[in-house]
Amino acid sequence: MQLFYNPTISSSDKEISFDKEESRHIVKVLRMKEGDIFKITNGKGVFFDAEIINANPKGCTVNILSEEKQAQLPYQLHLIVAPTKLNDRYEWFLEKATEIGVTEITPVICHHSERKVIKPERYEKILQSAMKQSLKAYLPTLNEAISFKDFIDSQTTSDELKCIAHCEDDPTSKKSLKSVLVPNKNTSILIGPEGDFSPEEIEMAKNAGYIPVALGESRLRTETAAIVACHSVAFINE
Repeated sequence: MQLFYNPTISSSDKEISFDKEESRHIVKVLRMKEGDIFKITNGKGVFFDAEIINANPKGCTVNILSEEKQAQLPYQLHLIVAPTKLNDRYEWFLEKATEIGVTEITPVICHHSERKVIKPERYEKILQSAMKQSLKAYLPTLNEAISFKDFIDSQTTSDELKCIAHCEDDPTSKKSLKSVLVPNKNTSILIGPEGDFSPEEIEMAKNAGYIPVALGESRLRTETAAIVACHSVAFINE
């Protein structure tokens, strides 16, 4: 199934046109023509069946035939992940997390972060592409980058499971992630930078209700840790 993305499409639309870039992809690259049918999503949970009525590479127009609502995940997963030193590693995380299932992503700038500036436009394109590739109708929310302290200070929700995955020895309170996950429970997980969270950040998170967790015996890269956490939540909800 070929899936396209149009954030403005709604149930009231009978006909829409794609921009020049997407139109060229449809007509020139995929060689689609009048009468061909494909699916569009608005990233808000709806698939639309559309038929090409004007295969113009500068402005492809389609007729909306029907729509179908995709069921939401039985949980909300918010991954708060520090940007990696190498940007392509973070982009890999964004792609794979979207394929597996994530609701919200927040880049968090920590004390040991080597990368403090991100390119949200580039990240949005990664998310959109991964959503289409994995045939999902929900586009994850990408929040603006925020400092660790400001993120912790902004948290007001108390009815979700909140975890912080770190590498410090913490035998008195650190648990395995799998032992604390609960099916159908909204979950937030903090993943630190290559140098891990600072002791002050870990303490700050614990005071805010975040449970210290381990993701296994191995020391994982930031992007690997984020994917392990993402898959763990998906697996417990199967």
